[in-house]
Amino acid sequence: MKYGKFAAVYDGLMEDIPYEKYVEWVASGVPSGKLLDVACGTGTLSQLFAEMGYDVTASDLSEDMLTVANQRFQEANQTIPVLQLSMDNLEGLEGFDIVTIAIDSLNYLQSGQQVQQTFKEVHNALNSGGHFFFDVHSVFKVDVVYMASPFVYDAEEIAYIWHTEPGEAEHSVIHDMTFFVRHNELFERFEETHEQQTFPVGVYTKWLEAAGFSVESITADFSDQAPDDESERIFFHARKK
Repeated sequence: MKYGKFAAVYDGLMEDIPYEKYVEWVASGVPSGKLLDVACGTGTLSQLFAEMGYDVTASDLSEDMLTVANQRFQEANQTIPVLQLSMDNLEGLEGFDIVTIAIDSLNYLQSGQQVQQTFKEVHNALNSGGHFFFDVHSVFKVDVVYMASPFVYDAEEIAYIWHTEPGEAEHSVIHDMTFFVRHNELFERFEETHEQQTFPVGVYTKWLEAAGFSVESITADFSDQAPDDESERIFFHARKK
Protein backbone atom coordinates (compact mmCIF):
# COMPACT_ATOMS: atom_id res chain seq x y z
CA MET A 1 0.00 0.00 0.00
CA LYS A 2 1.05 3.65 -0.31
CA TYR A 3 1.33 5.62 2.90
CA GLY A 4 1.10 9.18 1.61
CA LYS A 5 1.69 11.79 4.32
CA PHE A 6 1.89 9.02 6.92
CA ALA A 7 5.55 8.44 5.99
CA ALA A 8 6.47 11.91 7.25
CA VAL A 9 5.11 11.22 10.75
CA TYR A 10 5.84 7.49 10.95
CA ASP A 11 9.02 7.70 13.04
CA GLY A 12 7.38 9.88 15.67
CA LEU A 13 4.58 7.37 16.10
CA MET A 14 6.97 4.41 16.40
CA GLU A 15 9.06 5.77 19.27
CA ASP A 16 7.82 3.02 21.60
CA ILE A 17 9.07 0.22 19.31
CA PRO A 18 12.28 -1.28 20.78
CA TYR A 19 14.16 -1.53 17.50
CA GLU A 20 17.38 -2.45 19.32
CA LYS A 21 15.70 -5.59 20.69
CA TYR A 22 14.73 -6.55 17.15
CA VAL A 23 18.34 -6.26 16.05
CA GLU A 24 19.48 -8.25 19.10
CA TRP A 25 16.97 -10.98 18.25
CA VAL A 26 18.29 -11.33 14.71
CA ALA A 27 21.93 -11.05 15.79
CA SER A 28 21.46 -13.78 18.39
CA GLY A 29 20.54 -16.15 15.58
CA VAL A 30 22.78 -14.86 12.79
CA PRO A 31 25.51 -12.41 13.85
CA SER A 32 26.56 -11.33 10.34
CA GLY A 33 25.80 -11.72 6.66
CA LYS A 34 24.01 -10.28 3.65
CA LEU A 35 20.61 -9.02 4.84
CA LEU A 36 17.47 -8.00 2.94
CA ASP A 37 15.17 -5.77 5.01
CA VAL A 38 11.79 -6.18 3.30
CA ALA A 39 9.11 -3.55 4.00
CA CYS A 40 11.85 -1.40 5.52
CA GLY A 41 9.60 1.63 6.02
CA THR A 42 11.67 4.69 6.89
CA GLY A 43 14.82 2.59 7.29
CA THR A 44 15.32 2.60 11.05
CA LEU A 45 16.10 -1.12 11.26
CA SER A 46 18.14 -1.09 8.05
CA GLN A 47 20.34 1.61 9.54
CA LEU A 48 20.80 -0.30 12.80
CA PHE A 49 21.64 -3.53 10.97
CA ALA A 50 24.22 -1.67 8.86
CA GLU A 51 25.76 -0.20 12.00
CA MET A 52 26.07 -3.77 13.33
CA GLY A 53 28.10 -4.73 10.25
CA TYR A 54 25.46 -6.48 8.16
CA ASP A 55 25.57 -6.00 4.38
CA VAL A 56 22.09 -4.47 4.07
CA THR A 57 19.70 -4.02 1.16
CA ALA A 58 16.40 -2.25 1.94
CA SER A 59 13.11 -2.59 0.07
CA ASP A 60 9.61 -1.18 0.43
CA LEU A 61 6.57 -0.66 -1.79
CA SER A 62 6.00 2.93 -0.66
CA GLU A 63 7.95 5.60 -2.52
CA ASP A 64 7.25 8.01 0.34
CA MET A 65 8.76 5.65 2.90
CA LEU A 66 11.82 5.07 0.72
CA THR A 67 12.36 8.80 0.31
CA VAL A 68 12.60 9.15 4.10
CA ALA A 69 14.82 6.05 4.33
CA ASN A 70 17.21 7.35 1.67
CA GLN A 71 17.54 10.65 3.51
CA ARG A 72 18.24 8.76 6.75
CA PHE A 73 21.00 6.70 5.10
CA GLN A 74 22.58 9.72 3.45
CA GLU A 75 22.67 11.68 6.70
CA ALA A 76 24.36 8.69 8.38
CA ASN A 77 26.86 8.35 5.48
CA GLN A 78 25.62 4.80 4.86
CA THR A 79 25.56 3.14 1.45
CA ILE A 80 22.42 0.97 1.57
CA PRO A 81 20.81 -0.04 -1.74
CA VAL A 82 17.10 0.80 -1.81
CA LEU A 83 14.57 -1.07 -3.96
CA GLN A 84 10.89 -0.26 -4.53
CA LEU A 85 9.30 -3.71 -4.40
CA SER A 86 6.21 -5.42 -3.05
CA MET A 87 7.05 -8.09 -0.49
CA ASP A 88 5.14 -10.70 -2.50
CA ASN A 89 7.16 -9.94 -5.64
CA LEU A 90 10.89 -9.66 -4.95
CA GLU A 91 11.73 -9.87 -8.67
CA GLY A 92 14.36 -12.59 -8.64
CA LEU A 93 16.44 -11.30 -5.73
CA GLU A 94 18.80 -13.98 -4.45
CA GLY A 95 21.97 -14.62 -2.50
CA PHE A 96 20.87 -13.35 0.90
CA ASP A 97 21.79 -14.94 4.22
CA ILE A 98 18.99 -13.20 6.11
CA VAL A 99 15.59 -11.72 5.23
CA THR A 100 13.58 -9.66 7.70
CA ILE A 101 9.97 -8.43 7.49
CA ALA A 102 9.59 -6.39 10.65
CA ILE A 103 7.01 -4.53 12.73
CA ASP A 104 3.84 -6.33 11.54
CA SER A 105 4.43 -5.33 7.91
CA LEU A 106 3.29 -8.78 6.80
CA ASN A 107 -0.16 -7.99 8.20
CA TYR A 108 -0.69 -5.39 5.46
CA LEU A 109 -0.96 -8.10 2.81
CA GLN A 110 -4.56 -8.46 1.73
CA SER A 111 -4.95 -12.24 1.64
CA GLY A 112 -3.51 -15.51 2.82
CA GLN A 113 -2.48 -16.20 -0.76
CA GLN A 114 -0.26 -13.09 -0.71
CA VAL A 115 1.34 -14.22 2.55
CA GLN A 116 2.08 -17.64 1.06
CA GLN A 117 3.52 -16.02 -2.07
CA THR A 118 5.70 -13.78 0.11
CA PHE A 119 7.08 -16.83 1.91
CA LYS A 120 7.95 -18.37 -1.48
CA GLU A 121 9.63 -15.13 -2.62
CA VAL A 122 11.67 -14.95 0.59
CA HIS A 123 12.66 -18.60 0.20
CA ASN A 124 13.91 -17.88 -3.31
CA ALA A 125 15.87 -14.84 -2.13
CA LEU A 126 17.74 -16.79 0.55
CA ASN A 127 20.84 -18.92 0.23
CA SER A 128 20.53 -22.54 1.31
CA GLY A 129 20.28 -22.56 5.08
CA GLY A 130 19.41 -18.86 5.11
CA HIS A 131 17.34 -17.30 7.89
CA PHE A 132 13.95 -15.57 7.81
CA PHE A 133 12.84 -13.34 10.70
CA PHE A 134 9.42 -11.67 10.90
CA ASP A 135 6.73 -10.67 13.35
CA VAL A 136 2.95 -10.37 13.10
CA HIS A 137 0.03 -9.21 15.21
CA SER A 138 -1.59 -12.00 17.17
CA VAL A 139 -5.21 -12.99 16.66
CA PHE A 140 -5.83 -11.69 20.20
CA LYS A 141 -4.48 -8.24 19.35
CA VAL A 142 -6.56 -7.92 16.18
CA ASP A 143 -9.77 -9.41 17.57
CA VAL A 144 -9.67 -7.97 21.11
CA VAL A 145 -7.05 -5.28 21.78
CA TYR A 146 -7.75 -3.22 18.68
CA MET A 147 -11.49 -3.33 19.34
CA ALA A 148 -10.95 -1.17 22.45
CA SER A 149 -10.63 1.94 20.27
CA PRO A 150 -10.71 4.87 19.95
CA PHE A 151 -7.07 5.51 20.85
CA VAL A 152 -5.84 9.07 21.33
CA TYR A 153 -2.26 10.37 21.18
CA ASP A 154 -1.36 13.95 22.01
CA ALA A 155 2.19 15.28 21.82
CA GLU A 156 3.70 18.68 21.15
CA GLU A 157 4.23 18.22 17.42
CA ILE A 158 1.61 15.63 16.51
CA ALA A 159 -1.71 14.27 17.73
CA TYR A 160 -4.05 11.63 16.39
CA ILE A 161 -7.41 9.99 16.93
CA TRP A 162 -7.38 6.32 15.93
CA HIS A 163 -10.59 4.35 15.38
CA THR A 164 -10.66 0.65 14.54
CA GLU A 165 -13.37 -1.69 13.35
CA PRO A 166 -13.43 -5.30 12.20
CA GLY A 167 -12.60 -5.93 8.56
CA GLU A 168 -14.55 -8.22 6.26
CA ALA A 169 -12.12 -11.13 6.58
CA GLU A 170 -11.62 -13.15 9.75
CA HIS A 171 -8.97 -11.66 12.06
CA SER A 172 -8.78 -8.42 10.09
CA VAL A 173 -9.06 -4.80 11.16
CA ILE A 174 -9.61 -1.40 9.53
CA HIS A 175 -7.68 1.51 11.08
CA ASP A 176 -9.15 4.98 10.47
CA MET A 177 -6.70 7.61 11.71
CA THR A 178 -6.99 11.39 11.82
CA PHE A 179 -3.68 13.22 12.31
CA PHE A 180 -2.93 16.76 13.42
CA VAL A 181 0.66 17.81 12.65
CA ARG A 182 2.14 21.11 13.86
CA HIS A 183 3.62 23.50 11.32
CA ASN A 184 4.84 26.51 13.31
CA GLU A 185 1.69 27.82 15.04
CA LEU A 186 -0.79 25.90 12.91
CA PHE A 187 -1.79 22.25 12.70
CA GLU A 188 -2.34 20.38 9.45
CA ARG A 189 -5.07 17.74 9.52
CA PHE A 190 -5.02 14.65 7.31
CA GLU A 191 -6.57 11.20 7.38
CA GLU A 192 -5.29 7.70 6.65
CA THR A 193 -7.08 4.35 6.40
CA HIS A 194 -5.04 1.18 6.81
CA GLU A 195 -6.21 -2.43 6.70
CA GLN A 196 -4.48 -5.37 8.35
CA GLN A 197 -5.14 -9.09 8.62
CA THR A 198 -3.48 -11.82 10.65
CA PHE A 199 -3.75 -15.59 11.03
CA PRO A 200 -3.30 -18.12 13.85
CA VAL A 201 0.24 -19.21 14.68
CA GLY A 202 -0.43 -22.70 13.34
CA VAL A 203 -1.45 -21.32 9.95
CA TYR A 204 1.78 -19.31 9.58
CA THR A 205 3.74 -22.41 10.59
CA LYS A 206 1.98 -24.54 7.98
CA TRP A 207 2.61 -21.97 5.25
CA LEU A 208 6.29 -21.64 6.19
CA GLU A 209 6.80 -25.39 6.03
CA ALA A 210 4.96 -25.60 2.69
CA ALA A 211 7.29 -22.91 1.31
CA GLY A 212 10.35 -24.96 2.27
CA PHE A 213 11.26 -23.58 5.70
CA SER A 214 11.88 -25.23 9.03
CA VAL A 215 10.62 -23.21 12.00
CA GLU A 216 13.47 -22.53 14.41
CA SER A 217 11.53 -20.62 17.08
CA ILE A 218 8.23 -18.87 17.80
CA THR A 219 8.28 -16.28 20.58
CA ALA A 220 6.15 -13.36 21.75
CA ASP A 221 6.32 -9.68 22.65
CA PHE A 222 10.07 -9.03 22.29
CA SER A 223 10.89 -11.85 24.71
CA ASP A 224 12.23 -15.40 24.51
CA GLN A 225 8.93 -16.77 25.82
CA ALA A 226 6.48 -18.83 23.77
CA PRO A 227 3.19 -17.12 22.88
CA ASP A 228 0.16 -17.48 25.13
CA ASP A 229 -3.50 -16.63 24.60
CA GLU A 230 -2.95 -12.91 25.32
CA SER A 231 0.34 -12.34 23.51
CA GLU A 232 0.08 -9.40 21.15
CA ARG A 233 3.08 -9.70 18.80
CA ILE A 234 4.36 -13.05 17.52
CA PHE A 235 7.96 -13.50 16.32
CA PHE A 236 8.99 -16.23 13.86
CA HIS A 237 12.51 -17.39 13.08
CA ALA A 238 12.55 -19.82 10.17
CA ARG A 239 15.36 -21.36 8.13
CA LYS A 240 15.49 -22.38 4.49
CA LYS A 241 15.87 -26.15 4.19
